[in-house]
Amino acid sequence: MTTTLEIQNLKCHGCANTITTKLSNLEGIKDVLVNNETKSVSFFYENDKTLEGAKDLLNNIGYPIVGEKNAITTKAKSFVSCAIGRMDN
Repeated sequence: MTTTLEIQNLKCHGCANTITTKLSNLEGIKDVLVNNETKSVSFFYENDKTLEGAKDLLNNIGYPIVGEKNAITTKAKSFVSCAIGRMDN
């Protein structure tokens, strides 16, 4: 199945690089595509458990789904993830 999730804190290509790398490393996730303009991420997932794992990972690296809590600590995580994505690029 394929989904598109609107996410918070997505700022640049560094963010997109980290999101793509981290999600692509999850078992059952493939074809990850981040769109900075729409602040969304699309991907193929195998089942609901895989989808929930992807949402949890996004939250843990600082990019919660729109509508979920976006605390200052979560925003700080997104800056770290962004920096890592810029260095790995």
